[in-house]
Amino acid sequence: MTKFLPERHPVHDFFVLDVLDVTPRSDMASMEHPIFSLSTKPETRVLSYEHDDTKIEIIPSSRGLPTVFDRDILIYCISKLMHLKNSGKTIGPKVRLTTHDLLVSTNRPTNNLGYERLEASLERLAGTVVKTTIETGDEATVSGFALISRFEYNRKGSMHAERLRYLEITLSEWLFRAVDSAEVLTISRDYFRLRSPLDRRLYELARKHCGAKDRWRIHIDKLQKKCGSKQERKHFVRHMRETAEADRLPQYQVQLEYDFVIFLKREAENAEGKANVAPAPAKEPPAITLSSRSMDRPKGIFISAEAIERVREIVPGVDPYWLENAYREWAMDLEPARSEDARFLGWAPKFAKNVRVA
Repeated sequence: MTKFLPERHPVHDFFVLDVLDVTPRSDMASMEHPIFSLSTKPETRVLSYEHDDTKIEIIPSSRGLPTVFDRDILIYCISKLMHLKNSGKTIGPKVRLTTHDLLVSTNRPTNNLGYERLEASLERLAGTVVKTTIETGDEATVSGFALISRFEYNRKGSMHAERLRYLEITLSEWLFRAVDSAEVLTISRDYFRLRSPLDRRLYELARKHCGAKDRWRIHIDKLQKKCGSKQERKHFVRHMRETAEADRLPQYQVQLEYDFVIFLKREAENAEGKANVAPAPAKEPPAITLSSRSMDRPKGIFISAEAIERVREIVPGVDPYWLENAYREWAMDLEPARSEDARFLGWAPKFAKNVRVA
């Protein structure tokens, strides 16, 4: 599978240039939490998600749950509103747009199929009920609402080749508050060319959590939950390996480190206009320096002196204090164990097999 969908609308005339002047932006709330289905087929199950104090329930209509690809419409509306807001103009939840511009900006086909899919997307967005405790603009909506409150379109053409000429979309109050409060982030235009719904979701999370930082590290189980992926863990892990090997996310490189996933921000474009890629992971395991006893010992996870002595016997020839520090870094994003000593002693020999001693 190629990295991206084809560029359906190459920039070659001023009409396309005008459309692409609007920088793509997405709201941070739905980038953070799994509101959209990752399926490419109609899905009618109720989607539930809970993390810390955040609760989301997505109740589909007969048309099914809104998909990651339906989200393109919201991104385009948010982008247009932010463009107007940054130009000093007054904005409201109602967005009037030309359907052709929407299809071009989101890299969709402008044939009859493109317009048919657009109508189906609008129906899913308007028909789905969202219940959530997520705040936007310092306000929490606890009643049910649709992602778009209303849409209206105008048709043109014969009955055999009808097309939508213009659209008028009214965003939900919840979504508009996010825009009005500038709780949005710019995204890469290559996002619209990603083939896989899961890759789109991974990009959203990387963009949200990396922010101005160069890297973001997360346990793979927590990442799967935040993606909203319902596939078996082994299949999710396989997808992450393939994504890392194919290097197919815009702006970010993916690396796997045991049970953790690391997203590395790529460097800015160089003078030739080509993106500098973050360095690839080492082909061989990282080296251990046996003189690491003087390292500062991180706080927060207690390992007893007895466990330190025991690990000397379990993993001979490796500095136990180096292992303790490595374990603390590995466990920092995990839930506390019933016995940190037991988890440490079970982890250490497995970890030591994957490193070489320098």
